[in-house]
Amino acid sequence: MADVKKVATRDSYGSALKELGAVAENLVVLDADLAGATKTSIFQKAFPERHFDCGIAEANMVNVAAGLSTMGLVPFAATFAMFAAGRAYEQVRNTIGYPHLNVKIGATHGGISVGEDGASHQCCEDFALMRTIPGMTVMCPADDVEARQMVKAAYEMEGPVYMRFGRAATPVFHGEDFRFEIGRGEVLREGADVAVIATGIMVPEAIEAGKRLAEAGIDARIINMATIKPLDGELVLKAARECGKIVTVEEHSVIGGLGEATGGYKGYGFTAIVEILSAALTGGPFLKDLSGKNPDGSNRMYRLGHFFFVINPEFFMGLDTFKKTAGDICRGLRASEKAPGAERIYTAGEKEWLAWQERKDKGVPVGETVQKEILAVRDKLGLSYRFPFEN
Repeated sequence: MADVKKVATRDSYGSALKELGAVAENLVVLDADLAGATKTSIFQKAFPERHFDCGIAEANMVNVAAGLSTMGLVPFAATFAMFAAGRAYEQVRNTIGYPHLNVKIGATHGGISVGEDGASHQCCEDFALMRTIPGMTVMCPADDVEARQMVKAAYEMEGPVYMRFGRAATPVFHGEDFRFEIGRGEVLREGADVAVIATGIMVPEAIEAGKRLAEAGIDARIINMATIKPLDGELVLKAARECGKIVTVEEHSVIGGLGEATGGYKGYGFTAIVEILSAALTGGPFLKDLSGKNPDGSNRMYRLGHFFFVINPEFFMGLDTFKKTAGDICRGLRASEKAPGAERIYTAGEKEWLAWQERKDKGVPVGETVQKEILAVRDKLGLSYRFPFEN
């Protein structure tokens, strides 16, 4: 990528604000004594009367931005991600998120690529924090072209927005004919063996990884997911069906970022679904024996009743057989009485358990009919996953 043009998306942010400021008179910019680093200084030079330096007081800056938004202005508040999402979190949550005000947060220097700024400034929690705020849109551009269009899209939409921009210069791979749309992912390379979903500065790395994988005979689909919330879930589900495997790449903690947003779309992750479901159908590791005593002193078998079902409506709810069996299992594991000396342990219905054991002794697997239904759905969707009960 030596000959590829590189631009830091924080520079793109400053340039986009200047371009937008020329046509949007209600746009104002706030900074917290970091205009040179966040690049809002580019806007400041062009429109000094609409740029406000709030000093090293990020929480106050967020409150000022909230107030300005109630006066018909569209404020863009800028500082490092560590301060925007971290230090000012309470104000972002209560002053902007709670009343759903039209404030845009431009957070630069996100992730570990800030390098020279040190560990205290390497914010790898911001996506998680901002995703938890109801109504907050969370985005991270991959290059200069996408960043500039993202700023414009943020201005045009009504409601709070959090945008993360990078410190380091990154390759520009989009052409000027590219059109960014909030909430839409972008397939950069088609593939059928695995889907790699990346965001921000990691997208160019994912593109390069796709090329190397191709050399190794692996056909990887590369997806740029610039909007982390609201996530393009349909694109995720399509990739899961057609590729069978998904890898997410981001400058963020594994907790609460793009990875969890992808795996937990609609509250369901494909791997979790098939693992938990298969365990339920085979009466597997979720049922554990515990020692206990009957009132007469005889031994009594107890079962763990801490049971979870993860059901993706699109994947399973059309199966009447599955719904019936799921109900039977839940009823069989109903909470009835606590085992002596144990905490939160409940017995399973003994009649149901004995019936299951009898069927297994006769060589009839529990849920055999349902297993066939699940396999039929899996094969129809072209998923490559193999269930434990097939072994």
